[in-house]
Amino acid sequence: MPVISKGLEGIIANSTRLSDVQGEKGQLIYAGYDINELAGKVTFEETVHLLWHGHLPNRKELTDLEHNLRSRRELPKGVINFIETAPKRSNPMDVIRTAISMLGLYDTELEEDINVDKNRIRALHITAKIGVIAAYFHRSRQGKPLPPVRQDLGEAAHFLYLLNGEEPKPEAVKTLDVAFVLHADHGMNASTFSARVTVATLTDMYSAITSAIGTLKGPLHGGANEGVIHMLEEIGTEDKVEGYVNDQLAQKKKIMGIGHRVYKVLDPRAPHLREMAIRLTNELGDAKWIRMSEKIAALMKEKKGLNANVDFYSASTYYSLGIPIDIFTPIFAVSRMSGWTAHVLEQYHNNRLIRPRADYTGLPVGQSWVDIANR
Repeated sequence: MPVISKGLEGIIANSTRLSDVQGEKGQLIYAGYDINELAGKVTFEETVHLLWHGHLPNRKELTDLEHNLRSRRELPKGVINFIETAPKRSNPMDVIRTAISMLGLYDTELEEDINVDKNRIRALHITAKIGVIAAYFHRSRQGKPLPPVRQDLGEAAHFLYLLNGEEPKPEAVKTLDVAFVLHADHGMNASTFSARVTVATLTDMYSAITSAIGTLKGPLHGGANEGVIHMLEEIGTEDKVEGYVNDQLAQKKKIMGIGHRVYKVLDPRAPHLREMAIRLTNELGDAKWIRMSEKIAALMKEKKGLNANVDFYSASTYYSLGIPIDIFTPIFAVSRMSGWTAHVLEQYHNNRLIRPRADYTGLPVGQSWVDIANR
């Protein structure tokens, strides 16, 4: 008998070796490694290798991967022209989605049969270029020049360099690198599922990633971290926090960054970002934001038994780094590209068309046709 579960909650739709989310335990696992064994200890590039190849790289493997990513950062001229002519008011995620789709136009072998080696190369190209796309659009909309890509910087450092047009500080690089690691993959989340559904039709990788980016854009997924900062700005001052929370709860409205669809206990990524947010706001930013965040988290834990999630503290972390609010979700996409491409490669390897059924709730069968003149 078919199982009906709204939002597919609790339904296992596929198997994967990539990551596992243990909601009851508050545990996130990448290819056998608890996230606490990785965060702050491995670089984002090491995490990419882990997801793509199933093991942490040795020195040569890491050097090869770093070279392969850094040498593929250049964007086709047509994509740069699009970025420079896109409306300045555009949502950055819309620009990224369209630019990634455009990359497929420059892939001369796209129409060939599915080939593992060629798709691994595509994964390298897309992962290397997404950060460039996001940073270039931000600079373009400000009327600033687009810095030439470099090959002497890691992924986190290069993104910050392009975004700001200057050498990033080591503390900022380390912080963003850890954030990249924490966001690299997360089980069968909405955007990953979207990518796998798309590629399960045996379409191309660019189409699958375009689907994932469009899914991540939503405020109930990647856009939640932007909502946290907008919430803090709306509250304004620490003395208004409790009143705001009480008012939202009375109206049965959502508190952004609180609670999680899967985690029933604390999101294991949140403590890492909380620690960075506290340190950064004390050193670089206005500490009132993290104090307000802490107060909201405590109130929601007390009143509803809900914990802060990764979005709650990533927002304060990025804000303290001086990153524009509407670039928060693009940062999520830059990081998650490692997981998306890994899942696409895995789906290609062991594919079956994903085709669930729907529970029909329409009019009963047996309706009679009536001529349009008598309807």
